[in-house]
Amino acid sequence: MASTVFNGTNLLIKIADDAGTPSTIGHTTSCSISFTNDMAAATTKDSAGFSESIAGLRSAEISFDGLVDYTDTNGGKEIAHKLLTRQKIDFTFGTAATGDTIYSGEGFMSSCEISGAMEEAVTYSGTIVCTGAITESTN
Repeated sequence: MASTVFNGTNLLIKIADDAGTPSTIGHTTSCSISFTNDMAAATTKDSAGFSESIAGLRSAEISFDGLVDYTDTNGGKEIAHKLLTRQKIDFTFGTAATGDTIYSGEGFMSSCEISGAMEEAVTYSGTIVCTGAITESTN
């Protein structure tokens, strides 16, 4: 059964090497997916002085933050490695609940940061820029 209003803790990002089986990024504390539809200008003299647009290229970006645990299968260390080696990755974004919407596709790590302050947990953050089509499905 699909989730109604739910706790953000239930949102998961899973990644894998290209053509692999995605597994959850470990110890994430936040995540988001952002979709963009670039608008192409379509204004003409017949537009009565109003701007007109048509839908153009679509794109998406996934951002996430978490706590570094070097024993995680997918964590800060692996995310940095995927960026440094320019690996294409497969991703899924959604919950594990049956009936909930899942977004999946391919992308590249466009940024990764690992940081730590005195007497605080070491954190990581990353951004995946999606390449190609994104599939919308349900669990």
